[in-house]
Amino acid sequence: MNKYKEPYVIAEIGCNHKGDMNIARDMIKTAKIFCNVDAVKFQKRNNKELLSQEQYVKPHPNPVNSYGSSYGEHREFLEFSVAQHQQLKEYCEELKITYSTSVWDLTSAKEISGLNPKFIKIPSACNNNQVMLSWLCDNYPGEIHISTGMTTSDEIGKIVDLFKEKKRNRDLILYNCTSGYPVPFQDVCLLEINKLREKYQESIKEVGFSGHHLGIAVDVAAYTLGASVIERHFTLDRTWRGTDHAASLEPEGLRKLNRNLWAVNEALNFKEKEVLDIEQEQRKKLKFRS
Repeated sequence: MNKYKEPYVIAEIGCNHKGDMNIARDMIKTAKIFCNVDAVKFQKRNNKELLSQEQYVKPHPNPVNSYGSSYGEHREFLEFSVAQHQQLKEYCEELKITYSTSVWDLTSAKEISGLNPKFIKIPSACNNNQVMLSWLCDNYPGEIHISTGMTTSDEIGKIVDLFKEKKRNRDLILYNCTSGYPVPFQDVCLLEINKLREKYQESIKEVGFSGHHLGIAVDVAAYTLGASVIERHFTLDRTWRGTDHAASLEPEGLRKLNRNLWAVNEALNFKEKEVLDIEQEQRKKLKFRS
């Protein structure tokens, strides 16, 4: 029997929609119909809460990727309102694909939880926001997915301890992740999946993998190591302006990734008998007879 869980693939749209609802809808439709993945994920920020005034008014650190004259204006340009997120969720429901969002601050966590998505994601940058995590544990009933990029072992332990205290650890999915765009292969550190599983698999819901690398081979390896939830950034065009496009998969890449994960899922089993039916004819023709 196949002991591996079926792959669950999330297309991280994030802010790759360029602040355009029509592009966002096109990305949802492409992720569902062409790529056949399970979920799409956006991002929600309250930029005045998340950024200091100094950070807000400073220029974007990479002006070629900016959609505004300051970093704050750039972030606001890419931000959808709660009403727009509700429209995107309804469109996902129409297409029968799961909607979700990463939340970067307490206000956004409260806003998105009001939409009651199946799961909410906490990005690596915010996984030490104990106030936000506590509020979600107390008020949001769905799964909570947390990336562990740029996070120490002690910090991960504190996250799990909080969820245990709140009796929400069975709704927690931890993702192996390296925070970089794109991440070179030597820094993906896939064997961290083993560490997460050995330490936490019995007390949390699942271990996942959030990749910012190039190509799709690494994700298949992550799945065989036991990360059944695979998240990849998704774009319609990697040459578009923005920080995340270069580390994102285009539709053909995401479609192939999903196809390959399911092929591997089907292949990860033991022989049901010593000589399979498919081998019998070849055995008769080719096997050396002693």
